[in-house]
Amino acid sequence: MEMPVIQPIEARGADSPVVSVIIPVMNERRTISRVIEQAKLVHPSSEVIVVINGSTDGSAAVAKRKGARVIQFEKPLGHDVGRSVGAAAARGQVLLFIDGDMVIRASELRPYLNAILRDGVDVALNNYSGPTSKANVHSVVLAKHALNAMLGRPDLKGTSMTAVPHALSRRALAAIGTDALAIPPLAHTKAVQQGLSVTPVKRINVGKLNLPRAKRERLNPLEFLIVGDHLEAIDWLAKQTDERGGYVDAMRKRELAR
Repeated sequence: MEMPVIQPIEARGADSPVVSVIIPVMNERRTISRVIEQAKLVHPSSEVIVVINGSTDGSAAVAKRKGARVIQFEKPLGHDVGRSVGAAAARGQVLLFIDGDMVIRASELRPYLNAILRDGVDVALNNYSGPTSKANVHSVVLAKHALNAMLGRPDLKGTSMTAVPHALSRRALAAIGTDALAIPPLAHTKAVQQGLSVTPVKRINVGKLNLPRAKRERLNPLEFLIVGDHLEAIDWLAKQTDERGGYVDAMRKRELAR
């Protein structure tokens, strides 16, 4: 599907919101009403942008009734593309990203906004690294830890823009670009590589909140897609530095192996 062209909004008038809450939605009729209700409460000056990603269950109508600004596409855009579309349309100083299938209280979301508005953070992350104490650690969790190690930020562990909730400053959006938000590990890599303040803020266990979708996982497992996104991020990083991602070759004497 050809992506819609939406120019990012840069200028903000006095009546522009402080916070833009961006919610990609694909068949979330069961939860979207409650998600929007909480999103509206995160800040007195806020807008809620719902990006309808090929929904067929009436989610768009529900979102409109709840007062959200709805950007609707009849066909699926692809995983996470809604983040990019919503960010391009956002007018706020802070962009908060959540999902339409996770009902998270406004009080749990405000720390991400405060980290940017009060503390000067550029990228406020969910401090959720995923379980690592298992005998077989999930490949997505491993990919997130590996990427942060390559970025020289092992302190981030498995936290990244792959997981919601997270928030961006307007400065971070300008540095990363809206297109990169469709590939969260790439956006995360660009943020760290460009020296933005990337900080885990609060832990929300989205592993428990994220409802399993057996049909989707059977037909198109997200695990493979997300790991592939991390490989794309690593490829971008190598092109900005060198084939070793900026790491030296240590003490190898390659000429002796000929």
